[in-house]
Amino acid sequence: MDTKYIFVTGGVVSSLGKGIISASIGKLLQARGYKITIQKFDPYINIDPGTLNPYEHGECYVTADGMETDLDLGHYERFTGIRTSRHNSVTTGRIYKTVIDRERRGDYLGKTIQVVPHITDEIKRCMLREDEKDEQLDFVITEVGGTIGDIESAPFMEAIRQLRWQLGRNAVCVHLTYVPYLKAADELKTKPTQHSVKELQGMGIQPDILVLRTERHLDDAMRLKVASFCNVDLECVVQSEDLPSIYEVPVSMQRQGLDAAILRKIGIPVGETPAMKPWHDFLERRNRAIKEIKIALVGKYDLQDAYKSILESLAHAGTYNDRKVKAMFVNSEGITEENVAEQLQDMAGIVICPGFGQRGIEGKIIAAEYGRTHDVPTFGICLGMQMMVIEFARNVLGYKDANSSEMDAETPHNVIDMMEEQKSITQMGGTMRLGAYECELVQGSRVSEAYGNETRIHERHRHRYEFNNRYQEEFEANGMKCVGINPTSNLVEIVEIPDKRWYIGTQFHPEYSSTVLHPHPLFMSFIKACINGEPTA
Repeated sequence: MDTKYIFVTGGVVSSLGKGIISASIGKLLQARGYKITIQKFDPYINIDPGTLNPYEHGECYVTADGMETDLDLGHYERFTGIRTSRHNSVTTGRIYKTVIDRERRGDYLGKTIQVVPHITDEIKRCMLREDEKDEQLDFVITEVGGTIGDIESAPFMEAIRQLRWQLGRNAVCVHLTYVPYLKAADELKTKPTQHSVKELQGMGIQPDILVLRTERHLDDAMRLKVASFCNVDLECVVQSEDLPSIYEVPVSMQRQGLDAAILRKIGIPVGETPAMKPWHDFLERRNRAIKEIKIALVGKYDLQDAYKSILESLAHAGTYNDRKVKAMFVNSEGITEENVAEQLQDMAGIVICPGFGQRGIEGKIIAAEYGRTHDVPTFGICLGMQMMVIEFARNVLGYKDANSSEMDAETPHNVIDMMEEQKSITQMGGTMRLGAYECELVQGSRVSEAYGNETRIHERHRHRYEFNNRYQEEFEANGMKCVGINPTSNLVEIVEIPDKRWYIGTQFHPEYSSTVLHPHPLFMSFIKACINGEPTA
């Protein structure tokens, strides 16, 4: 069959959960046997989110092919198990850069370059995935960031308007809006949704399906009111209520027939409703896991979206270990030698979070020392692993001035350093190792055991600095083993202290690879170790 296209837009306010709805649609169609992909179009002018402050945009999610992308791609992968790429994340900045580069090469033969048709044509080309024609996809789901009416998103809306006419029944528009509850009036209000749809219609786009984000249940009378005012079939008005977990959303959407409504709009026979047994099994196990386990998240960003993939990976592993993970954020800027015990003594495990820059690193080093000396299961990720290495160099090897050359260019013991070939690159992002790289595991190590005794793995990276191999022999002689090595560059990817219960640092980001149905083996092993050593009251 021809590829079908689903466009997901949002109205009224941002942060309604378009990413979760897009991922849920993908999951439901996938359960019906269709091959899908999901892509995110962000209206901001940055080329990618790689240089954005996490406070602005949450975590930066990295694809296997090395693209720095929006955190919603993490939701897409966790829900569906698909592997996204650079083609699944597009910004206004990338669109304009492509068009301007073509203009500079003379590709437009002297024509005046305009938003319509040149910018919108490039947006359409990306939405249709014309660079990926070999994919043989049944459905392409495109989420547009921001809110209807934003000046930045106007070219994307115009591109969708044109594609709706061009594709006919092969395209469907799903519009997510907000139905607020006014406590003083004790009423739910549909007027913001009506205005949002009216604005969308003013751009030439009639939504086929409305998803109403609400904190309170909407009765059929209210859904009928919305359907009547917005020219949408009643069966195509579904509600997205607050739920205990984002993983309940696909089940709720299936129960209300969202996937069936999409298929009917496109003209595909609906058929039987898929059972989605593995997904339901996961939810049942998650709901049964009542006993909490406290894990300290030691980082500098007091914002859950900054560590979104880590939080979800811990939650997945907790569920499959029959525990409810309670992640406790501990700001590394506030950790001192005097208060570290007070902050970490009740924790079953410690995650030393990734990040960039000097702020908060001494607190991470102190936390790493606490985990090592008190034999608390400790997991260092990227910068977290580097802080574990620095702590070991200072307090075990005796190099009190050991550091990363990122933090102290003059340190005589740069146990973390930049590779020589990267030092001459000045463009932001150009010095980073991005995407999936191969790693060879040392057999018999705890890491190898966690991976099911695999010899080689592939994991995603996002960093500039590396373990300095000049110190490898000294580290290993004193108890910190280098148990994961890149076979091509000989770079150290994983360190562990075997005589501790669980003390492991990875230069890569395992959290990018954990999904609902396939939790990451390192997080599984970490949570298992935390359960075995839970503090007793």
